[in-house]
Amino acid sequence: MSVDFSKQRENMIEGQLRTQDVTNVRLIDAVRAIPREEFVPGRRKALSYIDEDLEVAAASGGQPARFLMQPAQFGKLVQLADVKSSDFVLDVGCATGYSTAVLSKIASFVVAVECDEALAEGAASTLAELDCVNVTVVTGALEKGHAKEAPYDVIFVGGAVEEVPQALLDQLGEGGRLVAVVGHGNAARAHLYLKEDGIVSSRAVFNSAVEALPGFQREVGFVF
Repeated sequence: MSVDFSKQRENMIEGQLRTQDVTNVRLIDAVRAIPREEFVPGRRKALSYIDEDLEVAAASGGQPARFLMQPAQFGKLVQLADVKSSDFVLDVGCATGYSTAVLSKIASFVVAVECDEALAEGAASTLAELDCVNVTVVTGALEKGHAKEAPYDVIFVGGAVEEVPQALLDQLGEGGRLVAVVGHGNAARAHLYLKEDGIVSSRAVFNSAVEALPGFQREVGFVF
């Protein structure tokens, strides 16, 4: 029995995004245009539109499992970033590339950074197959971003972090926005960082429980 992914995608938009006040028209159109199932491997493809974080790479070699963010939380976070058609975007922790594909539909260009070489290669291949031509995928430590192409108008951090490192904030351009989920589990909150007159300010906006990204653990200070 074949799965009607187009119907599932529409149900996700109506039942998960709109009910969580994700109403930005350009974002909704982008989500509708991108086949999420193409970014989900193997047997898990049938679960592409479930209302929770979806594992797309198992834990291996001491590295944690990787996930596609829950659709509603992803939509709320992108909407918070207020991505404009002229924006140059850094997508931190793209995993299989779904976030990059959606962002590519609403931004001018997207640089996606991924620490897992296999995931990065797969993301680049899928994005090419879907004719997402205004993107590039690079491999590197997520917490370091990609300074070579900075500054960015928007930095999207695709998972929960203990803290946002200065290295990422330094890559924001004037007027730039960074969005990230800071904290653990149900205590985590989505934050918006703004750079104005060279100074970065931040505010917590909404509660958001999503899976963590590797590499963003807070450094433990010296203890006597």
